[in-house]
Amino acid sequence: MNNSIRCDAFGRAGGRYWEGPVRTRSSGLWPGEIEPEGHTSITWSETVDRAQKEKVVEELGQIFESSGVVVVAHYAGLTVAEMQTLRARMREVGGSVRVAKNRLAKIALEGTPNAPIASLLTGMTVLAYSEDPVAAAKVADAYAKTNDKFVILGGAMGGTALDPAGVKAVATMPSREELIASVVACIGAPAAQLAGAIGAPAANIAGILKTIEERHAA
Repeated sequence: MNNSIRCDAFGRAGGRYWEGPVRTRSSGLWPGEIEPEGHTSITWSETVDRAQKEKVVEELGQIFESSGVVVVAHYAGLTVAEMQTLRARMREVGGSVRVAKNRLAKIALEGTPNAPIASLLTGMTVLAYSEDPVAAAKVADAYAKTNDKFVILGGAMGGTALDPAGVKAVATMPSREELIASVVACIGAPAAQLAGAIGAPAANIAGILKTIEERHAA
């Protein structure tokens, strides 16, 4: 009696090209075949999983590299609706919120100026970030005041690691949009006032003036 299974080249039943035992998808071995000593088989699912993890690490690396500020917080207990509210407030200021596996985030931080904040990545953590060096900190600080389940652990501004007090200090600084408005309002005012406006913390004078020029040209 022939117990062989009629399969195609991919081991699918019903094919026309192969009659014989089927290589198992989970192990990659034929029935009765012994895996060579010291050899570890890698399944298709493991390959895909690794590729997905590598993509996540790359995306997190971009976040840490390109963001003006990153805030790390615990969010245990937040409801879906509360998280959606936080995301919406971040979007309003051009920021974003991301929940990521701590292990992958730590890998993304390796060798970067922000590496010290890896110690904050324990438990249920969420990243709030924005290109504006102040915006995400402002939203996170304001949200933490209204929801005690959102606990700020610290963060990073450029290459500077921040503790909770540091995040709060950054949150008190004027945002990029506020600085632009301040500079525009001071144009034509005494030089001392203009100098005070553009000398505020976190100000990127070149970028602000360029934005003003673009708005006038529009």
